[in-house]
Amino acid sequence: MTGETPESQLLSLTEAARAAAGQDPFARPALSTALALSRRMDEGQLNLEGVAGIISALGRAAFLDRAAGLARKVGLDAALPADAALARLAARAARPDPADSPVPLARFRAVCEHPRAGAVFTAHPTFSLPRATGLALARAASGMAPPWPLPLRPVPPTLEEEFEQAAVAIAHGRDALDRLAAAFLATAREIWPDRWTVLDPRPVILASWVGYDTDGRTDIGWQDTLRLRLRMKRLQLARLVAQLAALPEACTAGLRMRAAEALEAVEAQLRACPPEGQPSAEAAQAFAHTLLNTRDAALTTPAPLLGLFPAALQAAPDDQVRLALCVARAGLVAHGLSLAHTQVRLNAAQLHNAARLRFPALGGGPEDPARRRALFTAINTALEEVRAEPVDTGGLMAARASAARLMMTVAQITKHIDASQPIRFLIAETESGFTLLAALLLAKLSGVEEHIEISPLFETAEALEQRGERVVEEALRSPHFRAYLRRVGRLCLQFGYSDSGRYIGQIAATHLIERLKLRVADLLERYELRGLEVVLFDTHGEGLGRGGHADGLAERFDYLDPPAVRAAFARHGIPTRLETAFQGGDGYLLFGTPALAQATVARIAEHAFAPLPDDKPDPVYAEGGFATDLFAGARAAFNGLVEDPGYAAMLGAFGPALLDRTGSRPANRQSDQGGPAAIRHPRELRAIPNNAVLQQLGFPANLMHGLGRGAAREPEAFQELLEHSPRFSNALAFARAGLKLSDAEVLRGYVASLDPGTWLDRAAKTSRPGRAAALLAVARALEELALGDAARGVFRRLRADDLMLRAAWPGQAPRMSDRLFALHALRLFLIHRIWLVAVSVPDFSPRHGITREDLVRRLLRLDVEAAVEHLDQVFPTTPPPEESLDFYEAPSPRHGGYGREQEEIIEPLRAMFSLVREISAVVSLDCGAFG
Repeated sequence: MTGETPESQLLSLTEAARAAAGQDPFARPALSTALALSRRMDEGQLNLEGVAGIISALGRAAFLDRAAGLARKVGLDAALPADAALARLAARAARPDPADSPVPLARFRAVCEHPRAGAVFTAHPTFSLPRATGLALARAASGMAPPWPLPLRPVPPTLEEEFEQAAVAIAHGRDALDRLAAAFLATAREIWPDRWTVLDPRPVILASWVGYDTDGRTDIGWQDTLRLRLRMKRLQLARLVAQLAALPEACTAGLRMRAAEALEAVEAQLRACPPEGQPSAEAAQAFAHTLLNTRDAALTTPAPLLGLFPAALQAAPDDQVRLALCVARAGLVAHGLSLAHTQVRLNAAQLHNAARLRFPALGGGPEDPARRRALFTAINTALEEVRAEPVDTGGLMAARASAARLMMTVAQITKHIDASQPIRFLIAETESGFTLLAALLLAKLSGVEEHIEISPLFETAEALEQRGERVVEEALRSPHFRAYLRRVGRLCLQFGYSDSGRYIGQIAATHLIERLKLRVADLLERYELRGLEVVLFDTHGEGLGRGGHADGLAERFDYLDPPAVRAAFARHGIPTRLETAFQGGDGYLLFGTPALAQATVARIAEHAFAPLPDDKPDPVYAEGGFATDLFAGARAAFNGLVEDPGYAAMLGAFGPALLDRTGSRPANRQSDQGGPAAIRHPRELRAIPNNAVLQQLGFPANLMHGLGRGAAREPEAFQELLEHSPRFSNALAFARAGLKLSDAEVLRGYVASLDPGTWLDRAAKTSRPGRAAALLAVARALEELALGDAARGVFRRLRADDLMLRAAWPGQAPRMSDRLFALHALRLFLIHRIWLVAVSVPDFSPRHGITREDLVRRLLRLDVEAAVEHLDQVFPTTPPPEESLDFYEAPSPRHGGYGREQEEIIEPLRAMFSLVREISAVVSLDCGAFG
């Protein structure tokens, strides 16, 4: 249309195709839009430069929408600003009923000095934007105009870059926590003007496992963990030094001098720490010497610093200075000698191996049911007899088992860096109580059982439904573990959706996690451990980004920590702490600017202080039969989907190739020939890429598949719960979001592209010279790939449930936006053009065992980067070095390189695939998160 921009023309084309499909059941709007774009390119109306311009314009719109959504979700547009919200919380804590007198100071102190919530910064591969672009997004959400254009394709971060990004986010979080502490102190000053300075408010704390997570990573050595932990100590001390520098020197001179001395000593320790890679014995020895020689100066507890605060407060000239001193002290008390608490992580199998290596009587493993009783007897005997052994840096270097090495690293942290705060010891894939006892055994051996909080992770369907409760109970049967829990004062548990959401679906996993939390409350009552605090740490894995929720941050916390769970623990008299992960680039965005961090902390604190629900039960529990059947049915349906070979075929056909790397690990395995291996089961695709591939195919089935049949069976009950059950509606927000990001016609476009019949139909209709032969060649190649039939079968399965769910959804089910639909159609067009170029590759002699047919198959799987690299070797453009030499005879004709192949095949493949990946980045923006 005249006057329309190219992107608006595409949106108009998309809108018209979708409207026509509404009246024609045989229409294929995604494919027809892709075909229309292909014809425009054939006719010279569109070129790759124009496509890049369209992607950039749609990307800018998606960027601005995501920034607005981020601001909305954290509550930046809330009627009550963050500082006012914090002041209101503090006032309510002091005077729950405005008409009554304030509570006693002792009660207020207990309320504000006990951590109720925690934010944990983790480094899963969700760095879906370049660092500068992520910062621009956070600033745009905070009201600052972004520069444009901005790069959108992710750049995998190094460990150092992960740490730096986490440290910036944590620093913003600490600033926000200072404002929270100031709100409580200001309230106390107003009510108890002569006693308020005794308070150290810390209702929310921060923690991090960035640099300390060795589950599935081989790039983190013991010295890396120690170095990064020392840097967190340096950041904390530098923060304190800066806080004191802003206050009168007359009252802070002693504090300034001691903090500066500690900071200088930590700097010396950092300079001595071995760099990345395998450290030499001499470098490790020098580091150990420095650690020991500077330990007292560097401090191993904040107690010497805290002891100087009373004098500083006494000498302070006014209440504003006293308030600033109390805020600084509260941050030091809350986090010790670190910017955030420390959490280390590994896998249960690593623990078992280390325990067997050190204690041969524990051989066999907990997976052997014939030896289960003997195994538990043996480990309890070992726990009775074990005595702590010395730990030094030489022993740390010599340790063969990764779990033993990590436990020894923890010992070095507590001896030489900071003994004031417990270190969380997180264990992935815990499926037996033996694992917890093995962790305790290694902790006792290293002398750190008083300093660690052993925490199992439950995320598989089996762990959530059957094994989770048994794991905790098996550990509680051990008198040694019960004694350990009483000493540390808390039981720490992790819950995740990565594997459960991948194998049984998001909604079914939600149901199982809530049930497990309720069973844990009953279990502690049974073992008379009501005095323990329970930490419920949700590490996420949901399909709306790691920790995302369609309705915002406040709803996210209600989803993770539903009222029924809080009420159950309260009934048993068990205090709880909710901890939640902020993972990778997507998670750090919520702390990307001071304004975002303040709003995020306000939402965390509001949930932490939310009153318990009234006695009126939520309808989802009062009338639980339908909901239970719905979730059970969804689980069974999704499990059937996962076991369908067509599902793996659909996920693995080319979906992983749509994704740039967003972390340190590849999305899936590689074949022996170097290309992507065929995925035979979703377990071969990691959890985050699994979710991301579903987003990129325009159908996040993990969010809603399986609900349709149950909803269609009792649509009135389904609608009733959605309208009247807050818990059900909150959980089903994921399904609603899934419907909004889904369109069966988009998925049909990708599936039909794998079908040779689609290309035969195009060949029958084309009138372009030479095109029919190319289309037939694509059809033949796809026939050999043999993915079409299986993918079509699973598409029908998904489509049927989608139709039933949309029909049962009250009102009108959410619909994919025209912009997102257009992006998918544009990418289909590019994929089709890549395949047409692929079959035009001329024959060549096999090189490194790769034939032309192998290369075409790679290109059909969109393994374009590797294929182009190989083509560059087969068809080089650079002349051989001997061409410029004189060989003392009349020269033979020189025919140069393969310029035509480069111009017509290699460069177009490279350019089109770059645009395919650029679209993937925009799709992630439009979806609101990566995976």
